[in-house]
Amino acid sequence: MSSITSWPNEERPRERLLKHGASALSDAELLAIFLRTGIKGKNAIELAREIIQHFGGIKGMLAADLEQFCQLKGLGNAKYVQLHACIEMSQRYLAEELAEKDAIQNPAQVKSYVQSKLVSKKNEIFVGLFLDNQHRIIRYEELFSGTINASSVHPRVLVQKSLEFNAAALIVAHNHPSGVAEPSVSDIQITQTIKSALQLIDVRLLDHLIVASHQVISLAELGQV
Repeated sequence: MSSITSWPNEERPRERLLKHGASALSDAELLAIFLRTGIKGKNAIELAREIIQHFGGIKGMLAADLEQFCQLKGLGNAKYVQLHACIEMSQRYLAEELAEKDAIQNPAQVKSYVQSKLVSKKNEIFVGLFLDNQHRIIRYEELFSGTINASSVHPRVLVQKSLEFNAAALIVAHNHPSGVAEPSVSDIQITQTIKSALQLIDVRLLDHLIVASHQVISLAELGQV
């Protein structure tokens, strides 16, 4: 093991981030910056690689509860708190951005926001993003959980919530914990049923997003909305 401080500047994660941006770093390098230090016998990057391998990736680490997280040496309550504070800050940043901008003109931001909310969920969650007449987000709300199919998603709830929030449009989304992003027949049926129900109150369904691992599928882009 060699200390990261002994590495050439162009190989150190912090220096690489400052020069090239965060997107240029690997998962292990990003996590190493968060960890700051390693443990006896392992520098921060080696420890980060071990953590990622243990959880099967960043997604698994984010989905771990406190007890699971703290089982690994080098992690603990403080790191768990810091990590989830970072996650919450990123979600609030995305939410503030979308509250100020037209969601339809910023589909990548909408996808990033929904993905940040749903990617680490262990069960299927169905959510709604309620929008004003300028397509800015009024409210994000988790609506249904469990196995998402045509019988478990109730369009009347979406209608009631749209009226409650005085929404002019709606984007719905749910996750596929299996990691398979391909929309099912049931996903397409749900979309059409919701669209028809919302038309009765003059609310537009703009999209149905499916979150799976590192991918977000837009049914609108597939011509299914």
